[in-house]
Formats: sequence, C-alpha cells, structure tokens
Amino acid sequence: MPLLLLVFILLPIAELYVIIQVGQAIGLLPTLAILLLDGFVGAALTRSQGRTAWERFNRALSEGRVPARETFDGAMIIFGGALLLTPGFITDVFGIGLLLPPTRALVRRGVARLARRRISFAWTVASPPPRPSTHGGYGPPRRPRPGPSRGYDYEGTAHEVTDPSGELPRGGSDG
Repeated sequence: MPLLLLVFILLPIAELYVIIQVGQAIGLLPTLAILLLDGFVGAALTRSQGRTAWERFNRALSEGRVPARETFDGAMIIFGGALLLTPGFITDVFGIGLLLPPTRALVRRGVARLARRRISFAWTVASPPPRPSTHGGYGPPRRPRPGPSRGYDYEGTAHEVTDPSGELPRGGSDG
C-alpha cells in the first residue's frame, strides 16, 4: 500500500510542485514548451531505442539463445517511454534514464541482484524440511525394496502380426 500511495498521490503532487517552481523561474510558456518538446523527444527516443532492442531480440532468437536481456531492455524502453509521455519533470528524468543504454544496464544489474536475493530467500523459506532416513540421521529418501507387486503391474504376451492386409487372425490361432 505505501508504494501505491507514493505513486498515485505523492508523485503527482511532487510533479505539480516542480512544474510550478519551474514556471515561476522561467515563465509559463517556456515551461509548457519544454514539457511539450520533452514528449516529442521522448517519443522519438523510444522509437529508436525500441527498434534497436527489437533487432537485438530477433538476433538472439536467430542465434538460438534465450533473449532475456533483450526482453528486459524492451520492457524498460516501454516503461521509460510511458514515463516520458506523462507530463512532468520528475517522470521525465526517470524516463530518459530508462531509455539510455548505460543507465538501463545499471537498472538491469540492480533488478537482477534484487531478484537473486529474493529467490534465494524464497528457496530457503519455502523448501521443505529434511526427512529422517532409515538409519536415524537425515539423508536422501529411501528407495522402495524389490518384492511383491503392488497390484498395478500386469504380465502379458504379444504376438507380431505379419499379415499385409492388416487383419488380425480369427479364432484361436496364434498366427
């Protein structure tokens, strides 16, 4: 809930505050012109970076490797473009950051590090406790002993049918 509060309530208030401060410093028309120009530049940058990421994605597929990095970059480019289309200076800074390859690489490394920590934590928390073995300690589970059938194994015989017409033999003959 605190993240949603930050994104949907505090971020627009901060954006309005920054727009008002910039407007008071340089004037209304230059502020609106910067915001409008920023949207156009963001759309052009998103298009060019998106095209590059798409080409790298297709190249990875043609080389037979999983395009994990390319997929992440594509998602960051889309998210950065959306931030640039949102009016405001704060979101524009983050949007430009996601569209530039060096900062995108930093974000990728940070997200990978965070994911590794969360995954290792989830494995330690979610893994089942060790089962006791037959020798009193903890070890791998016991294999079933060979012995009588458990009721689901059936024995039978098969006969090869060599009739070219594909018909099965009639009656009690074996073939």
